[in-house]
Amino acid sequence: MGAIFKRDFTSYFNSAIGYITMAVFFFFSGLYFYTTCLYTKTSDMYYVFQSMFLVIMFVIPLFTMKLFSEERKQKTDQALLTSPISITRIVIGKYFSAIAMFAICLLIFVVFEIILAFIATPSVGVIFGNILGLLLLGSSLISIGIFVSSLTESQAVAALVTFAIEFVINILDSFASTVSNDFLKNLLLAFSFRTRYNNFALGLINLADMIFYLSVTALFLFLTIRVIDKRRWS
Repeated sequence: MGAIFKRDFTSYFNSAIGYITMAVFFFFSGLYFYTTCLYTKTSDMYYVFQSMFLVIMFVIPLFTMKLFSEERKQKTDQALLTSPISITRIVIGKYFSAIAMFAICLLIFVVFEIILAFIATPSVGVIFGNILGLLLLGSSLISIGIFVSSLTESQAVAALVTFAIEFVINILDSFASTVSNDFLKNLLLAFSFRTRYNNFALGLINLADMIFYLSVTALFLFLTIRVIDKRRWS
């Protein structure tokens, strides 16, 4: 698993995709931080984290699109699948390589907290809760992306399909507000990524929200393992 992680993690820096994705993340996070915190001289980063929801949904497909799609396109997946490494270790290794890239992006918020300390008194607990929420949100979206990547050999298709799924996730709240049936509305809201993420953005660490994101992650990693395992024996 360590070898898989190292190979995929370093591959982000062997091409422009890793640098471009981080640049996009840093640019928008810095922009939101300046306009909502530095310009107004406030330590409240709620709107920064709220705004990053859409940015994350854009960058995640770029992190995950090549994880399995590139292997299939370059025909290196057969060597990988016939290696003595278990499918679970292969999937987990690739998954954590994307998580590591995403975690590097999140380090920018630690820098923001240090900057805020010079102009105000930031709430370390609230910012930690927000970063935890971002990490859980990103982890679940990465698991969806890696699952989609395992279904196709086209990186572009993997990115577009992942983005489409995330778009549906993003509008789930808006769609729920148009539903008159209370049961259906509550059901849709129960699967709303944004509603649960908003709790973290407010500094509220809810165990149910954490379990939701972890469950989504586990489900899609399991599905990915099943897809790759089926391909291995076919």
